[in-house]
Amino acid sequence: MKSRIQLDPKIVVCIVYVIAMFMVSMDGTIVNVILPTISNEFNLDPSSTSGINIGYLVSLAVFLPVAGWLGDRFGTKKIFLIALGVFTAASFLCGFANNLQTLNLFRVLQGAGGGILTPVGMAILFRTFSPEERPKVSRSLVLPIAFAPAIGPIVGGFFTEQMSWRWAFYINVPFGIMVLLIGVLFLKEHKEPTAGRLDLPGFLLSASGFSMMMYAMNIGPSKGWDSPVIMYTGIIGAVLILSFILLELLVDQPMLDLRLLSDRLFRTLGIISLFSMAGLLGMLFVFPLMYQSALHASALESGLTTFPEAIGLMVASRMMPLTTKKLGIHQVIQMGLLSTIIIYTLISLVGPTANPWFLRALLFSVGVCLGHTVVAIQYSTFTNINSASMGMAATLFNVQNRIGSAMGVAILASILGAAGADTMGTNGHVNLSSYQFALFGSAILLVIALIFAMRLKKDDFKATIPKQDRANSLDVKPVKSG
Repeated sequence: MKSRIQLDPKIVVCIVYVIAMFMVSMDGTIVNVILPTISNEFNLDPSSTSGINIGYLVSLAVFLPVAGWLGDRFGTKKIFLIALGVFTAASFLCGFANNLQTLNLFRVLQGAGGGILTPVGMAILFRTFSPEERPKVSRSLVLPIAFAPAIGPIVGGFFTEQMSWRWAFYINVPFGIMVLLIGVLFLKEHKEPTAGRLDLPGFLLSASGFSMMMYAMNIGPSKGWDSPVIMYTGIIGAVLILSFILLELLVDQPMLDLRLLSDRLFRTLGIISLFSMAGLLGMLFVFPLMYQSALHASALESGLTTFPEAIGLMVASRMMPLTTKKLGIHQVIQMGLLSTIIIYTLISLVGPTANPWFLRALLFSVGVCLGHTVVAIQYSTFTNINSASMGMAATLFNVQNRIGSAMGVAILASILGAAGADTMGTNGHVNLSSYQFALFGSAILLVIALIFAMRLKKDDFKATIPKQDRANSLDVKPVKSG
């Protein structure tokens, strides 16, 4: 009987990781779409619903840095399943909320679960697969990385128009329960004996610093960067984060091991990923707003227009084995960024009034090109990281990505505000040039990523190449005998 329910541990890890990360990744964009409906149902001013996202992001920022230590100290399986249970239960409670206060509270719980879930899940995945095997799972990685944020507006728009905004939260429940059952039965536990005690000063500094910075970056564009609240919050947050960095470099057992950044490949790919996520999430923030403002389209219609980007990502994941073998991972990353910069520039020039199918083709191309870069970075970043450091490395990588995502949206939203975009359509005037300028800003973020990508070399990725292919891939000529 036991043999019938035995599953390959690697298949189990892929299933658990993809579904759990898909839930967390989609949550951000699906909620953005339903905020106007929530404000109408609760008879609130639309601006008052911003706390629904702010509470989630601040809570996530508090718990994200400590996730690696929790997994190492108490076991990755245990912590992953607890975090997943919290996220799933909080999703159910969000759907039942009957006022803004309880909804904000349950979103904070969701953020706590999501903040711990992502890096611990990534540590489980990369401990399971060796560097040589990671390219084979790249098709799984693309789903939660970029497909989920693209499909979020479609799902949210559909639920809002056809059912209820509450289903944007309820949708997580059956998938969460399914992953919990699979995880309990089949995941293997892993603890690091060298984890040590919690670095309490580091946790307090990171929790307060990152939460204040996340708050400032998300509220700054709408409230104004010269607002005393934003200025003081941002400055104090930056000082606390700087103090946290200095502390972690001095203590013997840091909560977040920043010494991992001494590895050139890990450091470089982390920076590239930060700016790539800033450019991607920034574009996914600006383009739907521009499309809805210019054409008075619904959230569902704009979501369907951006959806080809997600299809392009799926195509990129299928092409990865061929393109990496032909070009090498370093050139895949570089060419993916360069191509996406060109496409972003084209989108910013033609604007939303261009032929819809031309726009969809451009967004599909974004998915194909940037998909290559994002997936290649995802499975190559941890090439030189050993199993004992994987939890810390995954946490550090996710902290960087979260900062990049928030930074991208904050920068582009600020450009929109400075250029005079009427994103809410309150005065009946839509300044399309401001949206186009913001989209060009997202291309600039990718240019920064490309500058760092140009430092990558073929030899940096030799550990990801199967042994039988290394001689050809690295242009190593066999030595003739005699």
